[in-house]
Amino acid sequence: MQFDFTGEIWFWRGPSPFYFITVPEDECGLLREESRFVSYGWGMIPVTAKIGASSWTTSLFPKDGRYIVPLKVAIRRAELLDEGDSPVVHLAVTYPDR
Repeated sequence: MQFDFTGEIWFWRGPSPFYFITVPEDECGLLREESRFVSYGWGMIPVTAKIGASSWTTSLFPKDGRYIVPLKVAIRRAELLDEGDSPVVHLAVTYPDR
């Protein structure tokens, strides 16, 4: 499963502050269906993400009925992104043994 979406970068100020992008609701429904094949615990879904020329492996976190994409510092720096920006994100779900 692969798809593109545009989402706004937001900052979480918790004990481990981090930047995220929320996946749109329609795509979250599709991800929920696929999660039974790929989730490795706590509802996490392994993916390869890409913004611009930068790609990385990560896992989507379930949050408030949707999924969020953690955005690494190295990616934000390489793509000149900050809180409030809305980049196009390409996600590809990583399936085990495929």
